[in-house]
Amino acid sequence: MIVTIVVVVIVLALVLWAVGAYNGLIKLRNLVQEAWRQIDVELTRRHDLIGNLVETVKGYAAHERGTLEDVVAARSAAMAPGQSPAQQAESENMLSQALGRLLAIVEAYPDLKANENFMALQNELTSTEDRIASARRYYNATVRDLNTKVETVPTNIVANLFHIERAEYFEAVGEQREAPKVDFGQREATIPPPSSYQAPGAPGSAAPEPGSTPPPAPPAAGPSA
Repeated sequence: MIVTIVVVVIVLALVLWAVGAYNGLIKLRNLVQEAWRQIDVELTRRHDLIGNLVETVKGYAAHERGTLEDVVAARSAAMAPGQSPAQQAESENMLSQALGRLLAIVEAYPDLKANENFMALQNELTSTEDRIASARRYYNATVRDLNTKVETVPTNIVANLFHIERAEYFEAVGEQREAPKVDFGQREATIPPPSSYQAPGAPGSAAPEPGSTPPPAPPAAGPSA
C-alpha cells in the first residue's frame, strides 16, 4: 500500500512538472511570435516610408534611374512574404545598402535636401529605424530564452515530445550583424573640452608676457643633516 502511494505521488509530481514545463514553453513561444509581429509592423512602415522617399527623389533626380531602380528592387525583395527572420534580416540589409547609395547621390541636390517633405520622410525613417532596433533586441532576447529551454535538460524532453522547436534570431549572417540601419550622413558633433580646461590665452589663464622669463623652479630639498 505504501509503495503504491509513493508511486502515485511520484507520477503525479512528474505530470505536474511536465504540465508546468509545457506551459512555460508555450508562453515563451507566444512571446517570440508577438515580438516578431511588432517587428513586422515596423518593417512595413519602413517599406512605406522608403517608397515615399523614392517618389520624392524622382521629382528632383529622375535621371538617377539606375540607383532608384536598385532601391525599388531591394524594397520589393524585402516585402516578399514568407521569409524567415534570418532571410528578412538579409533582405533589409540589402535594402539599407541600396538606400544608402541613393542618399549619397542626394548630397548633390541641395534643393532636394531642403525639401520639407524629404526632410520629414528622413526624420520619420530615422525614428522607425530606432524602433526596429529596439524591437529586434526584445525579439532576440525572447528567442534566446525559448531556445535555452528547448535545448537544456530536462525541459528539452517536453519540447521534443510536443515538437516545440528553436526560433531564429533576427540578424544577418556574416559581417553585417547589426540591425538594419540607414545613415543619413549626419556629422558627429564636436565634443567640447572639459569645463576645467582653459586654453592658452583664454580669460583667467596666466599666459606669459612676451620677453618675460619663466619664474625659476624652487630649489630641491637637500639631504637633511
